[in-house]
Amino acid sequence: MKPNYQLDVADDCSRAVKRACHTNPSVSCGDCRLGELCLPIALDAQEISHLDEIVKRGRNLKKGDYLYREGDEFNSIYAIRAGSFKTFKSSWDGVEQVTGLYLPGEILGMDGISNNRHGGSAVALETGSFCEIPFHQLEELSARIPSLQGRFFRLMGQEIVKDQQMLTLLSSNAAEERVAALLLSISSRNHRRKLSPFNFRLPMTRAEIGSYLGITLETVSRVFSRLSKQNIVAVDNKEIQLLDISALKAVAKVKMGCS
Repeated sequence: MKPNYQLDVADDCSRAVKRACHTNPSVSCGDCRLGELCLPIALDAQEISHLDEIVKRGRNLKKGDYLYREGDEFNSIYAIRAGSFKTFKSSWDGVEQVTGLYLPGEILGMDGISNNRHGGSAVALETGSFCEIPFHQLEELSARIPSLQGRFFRLMGQEIVKDQQMLTLLSSNAAEERVAALLLSISSRNHRRKLSPFNFRLPMTRAEIGSYLGITLETVSRVFSRLSKQNIVAVDNKEIQLLDISALKAVAKVKMGCS
């Protein structure tokens, strides 16, 4: 059994003696402990102060609240400070297709850059907060700060790579491989956020996972049951414990953890 290193937000912040809590709306980009995952990673102190001037902080949403809706005018991109968000598209008959999962430190909303309209919707999976970055102001600032522009281009490139990986996953992989790859992705993303890579809570329901991975809810449940019986993972509703990372990677058919 791996020990549970994951702390809840309140406990994490109370122990953050030498670093500012990222959920505090007064915390600037330079002090935010998620900065290394977000835009400020490539900036010096003066450049961060310029970014601070355009960022709108302290925006909160409850579970089920929309960050933006499909077809909304594109004005901003969003950096997640706390909580988790899903993106999805709706078919003509109202069926929801989950297209993405976003965790603290990650950027969403870039789907609207191409035609100034959001191609999908984004909704909070739990109570969360975010920073809003007006895109036209970010463009102007990037023109003056090459390192910021370079960082933003890299983030866009990462989104393209993630989309390509998901298309590959959905086109050729079995259900077990898809679920294993998702668990490894959350594990490695937690590790980058200095949370436990072995113990975490799934932000999405089984139905949402099925929609995201292109399999049925029943298949998702069967896969979790098989992984549990094989002592690869321990499952308690949404609580997940990865017991054997090597075996999980073998199921996912990868040599390294997904990102």
